Amino acid sequence: MEVWLPTSGWNGKFQAVGNGGWAGTISYPALGEAIRRGYASASTDTGHRGANGSFALGHPEKLIDYAHRSEHEMTVTAKKLVAAFYGEPPRQSYWNGCSVGGRQGIKEAQRYPDDFDGIVAGAPATNWTGRAIHSVWVNHAVHRDEASFIPPSKFPVIHEAVLAKCDANDGVKDGVLEDPTRCRFDPKVLECKGADEPSCLTPAQVEAVRKIYTPVTSPRTKQVIFPAHEPGSELGWTTMAGQKPFGIGLDHFRYVVFQDPNWDGSTFDFDRDAVRTEQTDGGLINALDPNLNPFFARGGKLLQYHGWSDPQISPGSSVAYYKSVVDKLGGAAKVSGSYRLFMVPGMAHCGGGDGTATFDMIGALEQWVEHGKAPEQIAASRVRDGKVDRTRPLCPYPQVATYTGSGSTDEAASFVCKAP
Repeated sequence: MEVWLPTSGWNGKFQAVGNGGWAGTISYPALGEAIRRGYASASTDTGHRGANGSFALGHPEKLIDYAHRSEHEMTVTAKKLVAAFYGEPPRQSYWNGCSVGGRQGIKEAQRYPDDFDGIVAGAPATNWTGRAIHSVWVNHAVHRDEASFIPPSKFPVIHEAVLAKCDANDGVKDGVLEDPTRCRFDPKVLECKGADEPSCLTPAQVEAVRKIYTPVTSPRTKQVIFPAHEPGSELGWTTMAGQKPFGIGLDHFRYVVFQDPNWDGSTFDFDRDAVRTEQTDGGLINALDPNLNPFFARGGKLLQYHGWSDPQISPGSSVAYYKSVVDKLGGAAKVSGSYRLFMVPGMAHCGGGDGTATFDMIGALEQWVEHGKAPEQIAASRVRDGKVDRTRPLCPYPQVATYTGSGSTDEAASFVCKAP
């Protein structure tokens, strides 16, 4: 672990920053951003070096470190160092992370509710096992046989067809789906009339795309294991639907579930092996416990966000976790004083995409924790070629940004947050 302490201009606060993937490195860019804002900050490699999951093979104690223990011990130690260096403890402590870093933050709220006053959790991999199973699902879809593979050059073709079908659903044609769950797109419209061409899909490719848009379900219980990629995410499908299996998911099966570095993903059984995958985890890495009462009771605030066009962690997983907390703790009105979810139209995994993916979640969290101002909306912008070319409010789920009917559709002032 590393703790960075400003020698001047300390804002009196502490910010821990999360990891990505299997961790294995210090998150230097995130540390730098925290220091720039005046924070004392800390990051951990979670107890191992290297970006893959091989550290877990034969070392269950290292998997515990990765799952949650290292982040907690880093936080406790860092706070002591901050107090010793400055002569006083931090006034507030925050967590800031995306992807695995988002999962780490929510796991902190679940297991160590006293560690942080506020948590920013972006695109969190809360359902770690479901995401791993989903990666195999997508891989099977495009590698069922040679004819099923979709060349990445066709992803933009699919994306444009999605926009042609659904872009206007929200009342604005802007190249972004405000709520992709309203999009009913059938890739059969792209089926080749004759020979395979770059601008169409073969029948086998049509079926592969349909499967990518379909949640993973248990063949026995029909229960959803993990939600599907949403329409609008197609430009980023190379990671999950490319030539090679998704490395993070493959490593989980090789080094954690089956403990066989040569395990072949084509053998995965979505009934038997899915059950084994979830039983092996037993809540260790997964961060699905909806009981956040201990964290909320001490005044903790959770600010979660997720891009609707995320091609790596299906955004429906964030919606599912949010709904589980709402159901567990007595309804949205009761939960909204402590927990808000912001879905980001058009944003890919933790950033990028065609949406307004530049925003200040830490600033919004500071206002909430320190001044009691819950975020009713969050200002977001899209930056292209170094210039802001669009602004839009992000709305607390389930509200969506709705065009007022007048003004530029590239200006946030022309939109209001409304329930669908």
